[in-house]
Amino acid sequence: MNKKGYLAVVIGVALGAASVACLTPKAEGQRTAASKAKAARTVWGDPDLRGVWTGSSITPLERAEEFAGREFLTEAETAAVEERAARDRVDRPPRPGDPGTYNQIWFDPASKVVPTRRTSLIVDPPDGRLPFTEEGRRHQTRSSARYGVGPRDSWLDLDTGERCLTDGLPLYWTGYNNNYQIFQSRDYVVILAEMFRDRRIIPLDGRSHGNIPQWLGDSRGRWEGDTLVVETTMFADKAHYWWASAWRASRPTLRLTERFTRADAETIDYQFTMDDPAMFTRPWTVAFPLTTNQASRGVTVGQLYEYACHEGNYSLANVLAGARAQESAAGKGAQKGSK
Repeated sequence: MNKKGYLAVVIGVALGAASVACLTPKAEGQRTAASKAKAARTVWGDPDLRGVWTGSSITPLERAEEFAGREFLTEAETAAVEERAARDRVDRPPRPGDPGTYNQIWFDPASKVVPTRRTSLIVDPPDGRLPFTEEGRRHQTRSSARYGVGPRDSWLDLDTGERCLTDGLPLYWTGYNNNYQIFQSRDYVVILAEMFRDRRIIPLDGRSHGNIPQWLGDSRGRWEGDTLVVETTMFADKAHYWWASAWRASRPTLRLTERFTRADAETIDYQFTMDDPAMFTRPWTVAFPLTTNQASRGVTVGQLYEYACHEGNYSLANVLAGARAQESAAGKGAQKGSK
């Protein structure tokens, strides 16, 4: 982007600082009277997407086997799931040999299912499961099996999140720092993620995609009625790195389509579709609400905070030093046992 284009983004953001089909009538009725207030529009007439948003919930991405063939939870099941989530948020001593992790005060994983009471965030395919190719599933399984375990021979053995790079697109959440702030002008939308401080500058002026691959791809937006549609391509080839969730890895074959529909005063209905024949047998779609009412999702209420994580952080050196110390201790133990 040239200086003129960048200045336009900065100035535009400073000046500017149809509901998803899966929402059922019952879910629509659950919105509070305050939230039903007419959704705001910008002074130039577009739906106003500005604000600090969270989509956190305890609804899983994929449908659990126990709910196979069922699209929604009952009210009783919802209460039981939320009660179990609240009960599990307690500090426990680490396993023998495990140094432990953050205590619960640092985590912010939500305690509510999505308002629709869906059994999965995936709405298509109908079974609520990721449609992996055989190689895609192997890639996902290998990545998941390494998390927190290793090996730790190099910084390259840690995943992209542990290396403070990114966990990838789309809008999704981890255990903490789950907010996204949206800025908007007539010609741009900017999405700032609290986690990793990922920034996406999305032109709305009809320009074609660029030709430089990027970790978060190259995004272009357009309005279809009151829905902002964002298409992202030109992802860099980073699938050979380790990712906490391999389905989010940056791959040149990936095409991501997101839809943002301002539903009411505190809700954006968010939907994304991933299309990647190298990883999946078919496109698949997720839908869930983003809200400015953080308390309703059971997460901490507040603005974005600085996430001061950067590549080359001190913890990487400590992780690798710890692995070498374990190897040394194991070697000495083997020598003693052989005498």
